[in-house]
Amino acid sequence: MRLGVIADDFTGATDIASFLVQNGLATIQFNGVPDNSDALDAQAIVISLKSRSCPVEQAIDQSLAALKWLQQQGCERFYFKYCSTFDSTAQGNIGPVTDALLAALDETQTVICPALPINGRTVYQGHLFVGEQLLSESGMRHHPVTPMTDSNLLRLMARQAKGKAGLIAAPILDQGAAAVRSKLDELRQQGINYVVIDTLNEQHLLTQGEALRDMRLVTGGSGLAIGLARQWAQAGSDRREAEEAGRPQGSRAVVISGSCSQMTNWQVATYRQQAPAQEVLVERCLDDAESYAQQLCDWVDANSHQSLAPLLFATADAQQLQAIQQQYGAQRSSEAVESLFAAVTRELKARGWQRFIVAGGETSGVVAQSLGVTAFHIGPTISPGVPWVRDIQQPLSLALKSGNFGDEQFFRRAQTEFSHV
Repeated sequence: MRLGVIADDFTGATDIASFLVQNGLATIQFNGVPDNSDALDAQAIVISLKSRSCPVEQAIDQSLAALKWLQQQGCERFYFKYCSTFDSTAQGNIGPVTDALLAALDETQTVICPALPINGRTVYQGHLFVGEQLLSESGMRHHPVTPMTDSNLLRLMARQAKGKAGLIAAPILDQGAAAVRSKLDELRQQGINYVVIDTLNEQHLLTQGEALRDMRLVTGGSGLAIGLARQWAQAGSDRREAEEAGRPQGSRAVVISGSCSQMTNWQVATYRQQAPAQEVLVERCLDDAESYAQQLCDWVDANSHQSLAPLLFATADAQQLQAIQQQYGAQRSSEAVESLFAAVTRELKARGWQRFIVAGGETSGVVAQSLGVTAFHIGPTISPGVPWVRDIQQPLSLALKSGNFGDEQFFRRAQTEFSHV
């Protein structure tokens, strides 16, 4: 067992698990902290929590419970995984959870590395960029739960956490792993607890992996996993071998989209031109959810013989979402749609559906929970950070996509490129 990962949401967990597998580490992901300690045949374990935007104390308790369970499995190196856009409020939860994990491990220093260059997340002079925009100037500044109005990771950590933040700038990364380790020691002597690391490209991630392979706790997005996995993968192991247990199975597929992110809006708009699609109406979810769920499942049945899987979507653009929230209430409408997707998922499983392609972190969690999926093997990657996964006990395969991940053809490629595996 090389690594134990504590992830603050469902699709974020799948995101990092996919990079571990791509780089040679056989990985199992759990939905929540397991209630047993059975021996596991894996080099890495990822535990997905729902702790990104819950109350701070709840996030801390969940994260410490995950840490304790991972330690019981023999893990000695740990990774606190959060979003590559550092989704968090001024109060947390990233800073407080980081402090709690450091204290539990009796450590005083860790790194802050949300970067994922392949998806346009880079860090320069301690500032987080989304593509060519500062985080604070990207679409994340309007996020309904965790609006990101500051791009400076040092300031963000200083507001949330109890310790001091420092920086390792890009020129030091360019000098190699030894220079990074030397700077870490220097910052430790200065009392720096959270070290933000500039990251502009994949080589920087590989350098970080070499420099940080012995650090007991690292924190970040999924990118750092690339460098660490390549340091730890056993000689002779490769991507195909690591992903074999998670290759998708079953033929009946459905696409479910609950994310309202900009990319998912594009993906839904593109896919609607290629496959049968049905919009989920909030008022129906509120007024007659049970019969509405049955009606939607009947529609999926009726459209299951097309070349591409039918799509159910509650995706809306910013203006539509605002109107829905004003009319029905943000929490009430969100919970109604989630409850509907849960009912639809359970019914489709009973009718024999085995492949579920899902967009949105919250929606992915709801679907997995409704299917009774508690643990799965990580399979081949569809888009960076989005693999197919296979339940370790049931004949179910899922593709669980974070809202902003994938390209416009994601839903189609998830089916056409993996139809014969």
